[in-house]
Amino acid sequence: MSELVMKYQQYAEYKDSGVEWLGEIPKNWEVVRLKYIAELSGNKVSGSENQYVGLENVESKTGKFKVTEGIVSEGVSNTFEKDNLLFGKLRPYLAKSWLASFSGICSSEFLVLNSQLVHPKFLKYMTLTDEFVEQVNSSTYGSKMPRASWDFIGLLQLPVMDYGVSETIANFLDHETAQIDTLIEKQQTLIQLLKEKRQAVISHAVTKGLNPDAPMKDSGVEWLGEVPEHWVIMQFRRITSLSQGLQIPQSERIHEPSKDNVEYITIKSIHAGDTLEHREYINKPSLRVQCDYDDVLLARTGATGEVVTGVKGAFHNNFFKIDYSEKITKDFLVNMLKVQELKSHLLMLAGTTTIPDLNHGAFLSTAIALPNLNEQEEICLEISRLSEKYNLLLEVANKQVKLLRERRTALISAAVTGKIDVRGWRAADNKAS
Repeated sequence: MSELVMKYQQYAEYKDSGVEWLGEIPKNWEVVRLKYIAELSGNKVSGSENQYVGLENVESKTGKFKVTEGIVSEGVSNTFEKDNLLFGKLRPYLAKSWLASFSGICSSEFLVLNSQLVHPKFLKYMTLTDEFVEQVNSSTYGSKMPRASWDFIGLLQLPVMDYGVSETIANFLDHETAQIDTLIEKQQTLIQLLKEKRQAVISHAVTKGLNPDAPMKDSGVEWLGEVPEHWVIMQFRRITSLSQGLQIPQSERIHEPSKDNVEYITIKSIHAGDTLEHREYINKPSLRVQCDYDDVLLARTGATGEVVTGVKGAFHNNFFKIDYSEKITKDFLVNMLKVQELKSHLLMLAGTTTIPDLNHGAFLSTAIALPNLNEQEEICLEISRLSEKYNLLLEVANKQVKLLRERRTALISAAVTGKIDVRGWRAADNKAS
């Protein structure tokens, strides 16, 4: 934060706030418990037809409202008015703080606050800081869905200043965070375009080859279109066979690893990546449902068409393990399964029901075009080279998003705790930026 603070003017004099996580604050600021800054508001209601706001409607860390379809009130809700602050008290949903732009009802997992001593927008930014959220998090209780209580949150000590100053700080943060958010959106658009371009490169190489002058023929396969004339059209059944995983009841799953069990690979654990929270284990099952790092898994339901490799353990029956013959390399098979047109075709075969389910026969009867092994290796080497180029560009763009988010967080914290002085800021001339 030091570099950020140096960019802006500071207050003339500071004093010790007496609150460890706040540190020093401007001399003419005070520290007041939250329950004296804002009163707990809202009434319990059920069966109201007013617009409902759930925890899912508030974006974490930004306080932005998200329109989400299908979110409805369940049981008792809280009422809120425009300019009330809704703060999520569930630990998985902390850093969700929304300044209401309309009146309605909300989840009872929100605290509804009516700010009085500081501008409501200032209180929103204050409750989005990492420092405030960490204090709330330290008090959460309960094993399944830990939550914080108003009895604790209301006692937290926060800085209070002249109401007009709190409004200026909030307006400054509105302006500056909007600029940062615009830059983040541009980077995210770039990231999406790079991913699409990378995918297009893979798809073209796997379905059209590397030689733009190669004679082409109609494959007779709708999802493929034209392919190089010398490629062979065949069904998956000629080069692959499938084995399906095993559904293990929740009661038989173990949440701690040991030498006597193996990891249980599910759609949830794959999407969680390195997050240990969703890792599960089971006692060593039959070899039929075990996979090793070199094996290829294909999601048949839950995330139909998603391909997974590089994992070891037992796999859920949401997956097929694909065994392949010497006519196709693993890398070519994996790249082929990533082709969007093929994924869309498999999803169509899986059906349009609530939960698409791809069966053995539908996959095995799907037609593909296959070059010889030498050409497969050449294609995969080129895909690897081009993917590395796009991955480097994606790494730079993702790093930029990370830095912008860190700057956003640091700027909010510095402004609301008085580490920078923005009292002279005006939107028209933007002297403080």
